Amino acid sequence: MKNFFYLVTLVLITAMGPTAYAAAPAPAPTWFDGVKFWGHVEAGITGNTDDPSNGLNFGHLFTDRANEPLMNQLLLTVERPIDTSSKTYDLGFRLQGMYGSDARYTHFLGELDDVTHDRHALDIVEANLQLHTPWLTPGGIDFKLGQYVTLEGAEVIDAAGNFFYSHSYIFNFGIPLKHTGLMTITHLSPMFDLYLGVDSGVNTSLGGEGDNNDDAAFHGGLGINGLLDGRLNILATTHIGAENPRNATGINVHALRYLNDITAIFKVNDKLTATTDLNYIKDDAFDVEAGGVAQYFTYAVNDWLSVGVRGEVYRDPSGFYVAAFPGNQDFVRFEKGRPATVIGGGKTTYGAFTAGLNIKPPLECKFLQGVMIRPELRIDGSLNDTKPFDSGKSGLQFTPAVDVIVSF
Repeated sequence: MKNFFYLVTLVLITAMGPTAYAAAPAPAPTWFDGVKFWGHVEAGITGNTDDPSNGLNFGHLFTDRANEPLMNQLLLTVERPIDTSSKTYDLGFRLQGMYGSDARYTHFLGELDDVTHDRHALDIVEANLQLHTPWLTPGGIDFKLGQYVTLEGAEVIDAAGNFFYSHSYIFNFGIPLKHTGLMTITHLSPMFDLYLGVDSGVNTSLGGEGDNNDDAAFHGGLGINGLLDGRLNILATTHIGAENPRNATGINVHALRYLNDITAIFKVNDKLTATTDLNYIKDDAFDVEAGGVAQYFTYAVNDWLSVGVRGEVYRDPSGFYVAAFPGNQDFVRFEKGRPATVIGGGKTTYGAFTAGLNIKPPLECKFLQGVMIRPELRIDGSLNDTKPFDSGKSGLQFTPAVDVIVSF
C-alpha cells in the first residue's frame, strides 16, 4: 500500500510539473529589438576589347574604368524598419554609408564630396527617420524625412539589389539617385499606394553648397500591387523640378526638368521573372529630351545559380544626357556648375544587351555563405551610325565583366 501511495504522489507531481514550474512568459520585444546592422563589400573588373585610349567604357558610369579593377562599394547599414502593416504607430530609421568608387556618382552635393579627390570616396547614401501612422486609410500613411534613395527605376544603388554588375542607361542617365526632403506613402488599399513628396532636387542636400539652385521639387507616383493573382506589381513615378545649377549662363535656371519612369515586375512562375523599365525625361531650360526601355528576364536554376538577360534601347537625340566623366571629381563638379571634363556621345540612339549569371557558391564556411559572383557579357552599340565608343572611334563596344559581393 505504501508503494501505491508513492506511485500516486509521483504521478501527481509529474502531471503538475509543467504547470507548477512553467517558464515565465518571454518579455515583449522592445523597439531596439528591431534594429538591424548589415553590409557588404563589392569589387569587380570590366574588360574592354578595344582598350580605349581614354580608359573609359562609354555608356557606363559605375563600371566606367576599362580593364581596371574597382572596389565599388563597402556599404554599411544600421536601420530599424517600420511595420507598414501595423494598426498603430511605428517609428524607424535608416542610416547607410558607403566607401568606394561608386560614391563618385552617388554623392549628395555639399556632403563629403570634397573630402577626397581619390577614385574611392565616402558617401552618405541614406539618413532618414520613418514613421508609420494609422491615419485616414485602413493601411495608414508612412512618412520618411531626411535623405533617401529615389523611387524611380528598376535598379538601385545597393549592389546586392541588382542582378547585373553593370547598370542600364536608364539608371545611369535617366533617373535621379537620391533626394533630401519628405516622402509620404499613403496605403489607399492593398492594391494602391500613393507617393507624394517634396525635396531639394536630384542628388542635392540643403544650403548653398548642397542645393545647386535653391528650388524645391516634387517627387511622387502611384504603386499598383498584386495584379494577376499577386504576380504583377507596377510603380509609376515622376520627379519634377529645376535641376540646372544657379551659375549656368544663357538659360533660365528655374526651368523644370521632368524625370519619369514606370517599372513593372511580373512573376511568370516560381523561377522566371520579367521586369520592364520605361523612361522619359525632358529639360525645359535646354528644350531637350531622352528616353528608352530596358527589359529584363531572370531565371532561378536552383538555390545557388540564376541566369539573366537585359536588353535596352535608349535614345538621346540631342546628345545632352549620356556622357562620361574621366576625372574623379568631374561628375560632382558638373552638377555644381563648376569647370569639369565631360565627354558626350553625340546625338545617339544606344542599344545594349547584357547576359549574366548570379552564382552563390554552396559553401560550408559561415563567413563565405554571403558570397555572390556575377559574371556578365555586355555589348553596346550605336543604332544610328555615330561613334561614341573607344574614345570616339567606334560604334560598338564589348565589355566582359565580373564582380564579387561578400555580404555580412
